[in-house]
Amino acid sequence: MLAELALQLERAERLSTEIVARDIRRFGFRCQRCGECCRGEENTVAVFPLEIRAIMGETGEGWLEAAEPPLEGEWDSGGNFHTLEWRLRKTGRDCRYFSEGGCRIYGRRPLLCETYPFYLDDGRLRWSECRGIGGEISSEEATKLAELLKRRQIFEIREAIELVRKYEEFERGEPSPFGRCIIHDSEGVHEIEWAEISGALGRRLRRSGGW
Repeated sequence: MLAELALQLERAERLSTEIVARDIRRFGFRCQRCGECCRGEENTVAVFPLEIRAIMGETGEGWLEAAEPPLEGEWDSGGNFHTLEWRLRKTGRDCRYFSEGGCRIYGRRPLLCETYPFYLDDGRLRWSECRGIGGEISSEEATKLAELLKRRQIFEIREAIELVRKYEEFERGEPSPFGRCIIHDSEGVHEIEWAEISGALGRRLRRSGGW
């Protein structure tokens, strides 16, 4: 896996932003400021430790106020739940930083948000559903967005490399309400009590059929 990630990193570092910018101009994009990408159960934002700390510095909040572990993962033989990386914390169905006036952490928003709706798939430009696709975009804006997309892909691959290097394997087990939530990320392993992420244990057990 590390060898494949190293190859992906090499390709990402060689990526021509001119080609990406050309494709962005061809498809077009203009943000409509509708907030649809910030709302809804399916719209979750993967976020990494460096980005979480930037948000903490901007808001003065703690780690678990800014981010939460995903509900996708596996249980170990001791009843602990293991998952990978983090996501921006939500209030109900929506990102907790969304407001009618716009994003409250706009200057420190994660790269995924900054480059939405576009992403790179092995160097190819792809996009998620967004009403802004097809809008007018200048060459300067397209170039800046292409550079951010390249930066994001390199950043995400490097995060993945560090996650794999620091990942600690475990024996699989059954769901339990008595263990902890264990998060594996690029900085290693983090253990938190379910009480620190209100309601998460019940949601995870229901998904697992434990309740």
